[in-house]
Amino acid sequence: MSTALPPNSTIGIVGGGQLGRMSALAAARLGYRCHVLTPEANSPAGQVASGVTLGEYEDPVALRAFAAAADVITFEFENVSAEGLDLLAALKPVRPAPAVLRISQYRLAEKSFLNSIGVQTTPWAAVDSLQELREAVARIGLPAVLKTARLGYDGKGQALLRTPDDLAPAFAALSPRPLILEGFVDFSAEISVVVARASDGSMAAFDTVENSHRDHILDTTLAPARVPERIAQAAQATARRVADGLDLIGLLAVEMFVTADGRVLVNEIAPRPHNSGHWTIDACPTSQFEMHIRAVAGLPLPPAVRHSDAVMKNLIGPGDMALWTEIVATPGLIPHHYGKVEARPGRKMGHVTRLFPKGGLPGAFGIAAALGPLAPRTTATEEPGI
Repeated sequence: MSTALPPNSTIGIVGGGQLGRMSALAAARLGYRCHVLTPEANSPAGQVASGVTLGEYEDPVALRAFAAAADVITFEFENVSAEGLDLLAALKPVRPAPAVLRISQYRLAEKSFLNSIGVQTTPWAAVDSLQELREAVARIGLPAVLKTARLGYDGKGQALLRTPDDLAPAFAALSPRPLILEGFVDFSAEISVVVARASDGSMAAFDTVENSHRDHILDTTLAPARVPERIAQAAQATARRVADGLDLIGLLAVEMFVTADGRVLVNEIAPRPHNSGHWTIDACPTSQFEMHIRAVAGLPLPPAVRHSDAVMKNLIGPGDMALWTEIVATPGLIPHHYGKVEARPGRKMGHVTRLFPKGGLPGAFGIAAALGPLAPRTTATEEPGI
């Protein structure tokens, strides 16, 4: 698509989750309609879209009907069918391309790609048998993390190996094969960068942010990250290198570890809006979701600047949602509800953002005080993320 998508055109979104919901809301501000493909009735994205195709991501009939309703197509999470995207790409422009999805949804391909473009990762090895696992552990050492190469998110599909006795039960519990073994990173911080890239190669990258996890699920994001400027800039350069290497059209999140000796290692990439970029809705003139829509629709990318510092706090499961009335009554908290009906344990139900003057991000006690009813969780001891 050489020219910008005109207003009142339809953007197809594969996936019905909260990332699709917030993308559709951003698209509406720019004059676009969104049509969602999802197997879920009453999905978060479907609630705000102009149209919905209910169907599986591998169903050719549903895919063709969905493509017929869209002018350009994107996706909002990785656990969709790359073959399905191939079919869609034969019918309408798909951004990012199916080849990008294939890299991001297969950890072995992801690590190989990153290393091939000169991006550092933790040591890793493909594992197809228990003997290969033992050999890989002998090279990489313990502790290490054994993961499924496909699927898995928020800590699912992985096991931490601390002693040799952990190898056999972890290998037996995880499938399908091959698996991937990754060296455990004793990190000083977890950071990420969200970058948009247009079809002409121009890019806009949001500030480097700092993330903390609870039970392997993102808990809070601080913008900007509390790291030296050298590290923040190294993360920015890495994210841009990855976006260029993928020939990306759309949005990319790059999650990274900062090691104790100051190195920046890429952990994962996600070619879509990302949980660690939700703060941009309230702290930036152009959010990550608008950047995504602009790149997909062929619109110019404005600078990815922030007017405020910010803390983003996820709302997880029934525990956090029991505080919803208090949250919406607390001055300064900006609530975002994803429209999910059932608050299951571990399920992301929404988030809140708290803004501070630019350059005025407080310390831990100030952040806890500013989060009001959500403060107790920020002061608990956290298990390091994997």
